[in-house]
Amino acid sequence: MNQSEPTRIEVDGTEIAVRHRPGRVPGLVWLGGYRSDMKGTKAEALDAWAGEKGLAATRHDYSGHGESGGAFTDGTISRWLTESLAVVRRFTEGPQILVGSSMGAWIALRMVQELQKAGEDGRVGGLLLLAPAPDFTTELMEPELTAAQRQALETQGHIEEPSEYSPEPNVYTRALFEDGRRNRVLEGIIDTHCPVHILQGMADPDVPYSHAMRLVEHLPADDVTLSLVRDGDHRLSRPQDIDLILRVAASLVERAR
Repeated sequence: MNQSEPTRIEVDGTEIAVRHRPGRVPGLVWLGGYRSDMKGTKAEALDAWAGEKGLAATRHDYSGHGESGGAFTDGTISRWLTESLAVVRRFTEGPQILVGSSMGAWIALRMVQELQKAGEDGRVGGLLLLAPAPDFTTELMEPELTAAQRQALETQGHIEEPSEYSPEPNVYTRALFEDGRRNRVLEGIIDTHCPVHILQGMADPDVPYSHAMRLVEHLPADDVTLSLVRDGDHRLSRPQDIDLILRVAASLVERAR
């Protein structure tokens, strides 16, 4: 099923594409970044590794991404969070290791908060955060906006920026910025109640490693590890990066058993 057509579920009227590999718990849940999809190098490597180990693995495309329906410009953190929670509740049981890449790390941290609110504390057995970009709209983007970009957000409702990873520009909407403020996590202590391991490249042009260090300050003092990859970029998709990701995933799985 993983390589053929995805399973599709409806979340708030939009079809969300999901690839679920049945297996033992704790399973892995992949949460991709802004404009990425579930067929990327890291997601595929994690899924294949889970298959070798007999572990459950679940990944999906947010609305407006990859094989899912919906318009990308309708997307917000709240919307993608709702979809991710729906996928986890529908396809998984028992503790899961949430693997969040870039914006996906923000989604993962918000999922922990929402699952705890709903009394589902035991559903997250660990967090593996890759080049995490929590609160990126308010912390990384808004301070850098030019007067012209602020004007465009007000008048057009969006701005566009060239993408290093795609011929299509990145589009950021006013709704994304406004919703981002409502989903901030870098305000108090984020009680994850599980081990957290952050992998961050020091040569990341998109998310400075100081941002990962700031995230650590908002996590409980125990059970948090930050590994800095001296020459690592934002993607962390080189063979040595993938090897490191899988080693950390294995340690988190072992601890969650």
